[in-house]
Amino acid sequence: MKQLHVGLGERSYPILIENGLMAEIGKDLKVRGIAKRFIVIADTTVAELYGDAVLASLAQAGLPTDLITFPAGEASKTLATVAGLASRLAQAGLDRKDALIALGGGVTGDITGFLAASYMRGIPFVQIPTTLLAQVDSSVGGKTGVDIPEGKNLVGAFYQPRAVYIDSQVLRTLPKAELLNGIAEVIKYGVIYDSDFFCFLENHRTAILSLELPVLEQVIETCCSIKAKVVAEDEREANLRRILNFGHTIGHAVEADSGYHLAHGSAVAIGMVAACRLAVAKGMFSVAEAERLTDLIAAFGLPTKIPSTSSRDRLKAYLLTDKKTVAGRPFFVLPTAIGQVEITADVNDSLIDQVLTV
Repeated sequence: MKQLHVGLGERSYPILIENGLMAEIGKDLKVRGIAKRFIVIADTTVAELYGDAVLASLAQAGLPTDLITFPAGEASKTLATVAGLASRLAQAGLDRKDALIALGGGVTGDITGFLAASYMRGIPFVQIPTTLLAQVDSSVGGKTGVDIPEGKNLVGAFYQPRAVYIDSQVLRTLPKAELLNGIAEVIKYGVIYDSDFFCFLENHRTAILSLELPVLEQVIETCCSIKAKVVAEDEREANLRRILNFGHTIGHAVEADSGYHLAHGSAVAIGMVAACRLAVAKGMFSVAEAERLTDLIAAFGLPTKIPSTSSRDRLKAYLLTDKKTVAGRPFFVLPTAIGQVEITADVNDSLIDQVLTV
């Protein structure tokens, strides 16, 4: 078993990575003594796939556990869903000595984390991510929250899990579209932090798309290791952690403008290409490097262009409500080389207009 450590003092926690780990989670939770009772939160799709396995693992360890579900999809990532789940926790008699388990992808992790941060002003929770996107990114770092009509993740909290359990075997049941959704975040790590990892992705594209588990486990471990280092240095996104938003400034705008019908990974892929175009226009990034990134994104089957249904005015309106906008100026994470980025608000409106023109 691979084990990484997110070093945050008393809020530190492990990331455990192993093929077939799901069957061992109950035993590990028992040893850690996180709670006397658990409630698993999952969407209806994931509950059908893995709910029984997780409940059985905890039951074998003598840990009382229940399962609560909500409708699958980004449309459920709302305050109304959190309120409904909180009512069900209260009805079940959950108290501060109990804990939640987020079983699923990024939506489930964000909802469950925010619910855990809010219910009784904070109860423990753990993450069992079942999508590549959640395994390499959203399950680590303690960002939780929900969407409102004005933008994505505008209501939430920083709230760290007690442990993250990553079973690479579950990726075998992942639809191709969901695999690609996570690959966008994987590519991000190569651009912002590790040029050698970017080369690895270029050289192992076929193995990744073929779900070769040893390769996927290496990808997951590398991404989690990078994120653990960044989060340990800057938990609340005061400085360094903002590099993790590469591709997300314009990406979130495109995603929101689609009514969240466009997958998050697809939006981030589009946002990364847009950020490259801004960097090239500012003379920070070479055309050749921008083409290299765009080619890798396209080679994995991800989109590179803003949808024709979007409009510049709507996208700019979403940029102004983004969390990364301060005093009316959006901050961008722009590449200066593969493996290195810069955070800046020094991007004039004409350049933004140029990149957002559909």
